Amino acid sequence: MRQPAKTFQDLIVWQKAHRLVLLVYQFTSQFSKSEIYGLTSQFRRAAISITANIAVRGASRREGFQKKGTADKARSMNISQGSLEECRYYLIFSNDLGYGDTSELMLKLEEVSKLLTSYANSILNSDS
Repeated sequence: MRQPAKTFQDLIVWQKAHRLVLLVYQFTSQFSKSEIYGLTSQFRRAAISITANIAVRGASRREGFQKKGTADKARSMNISQGSLEECRYYLIFSNDLGYGDTSELMLKLEEVSKLLTSYANSILNSDS
């Protein structure tokens, strides 16, 4: 049996999402300087929002998962999922613009999407 997470950093979904953020930063660093206040900024903001909202929900009240009610928990996960879908669009758009190969990022995004859905469902089911 797996030990409960003590901090949000112990969560596999957060770890994988954090890796996605790092990959997004690497990928967008290759974009044209003219994109710095456009696509680069939006893409990075959306990616960070995924992990930040997982952290807000947290593994223990002591370490950051401060949202206590089911509605707050659901809202944080919904924001993460919305940010993830925003990143999905930015990957499609980046690919269409010819800004680089997005296949690895898309695979990572899919992995995070599945984990996030599973994590959100477990939160909601544990409170019912």
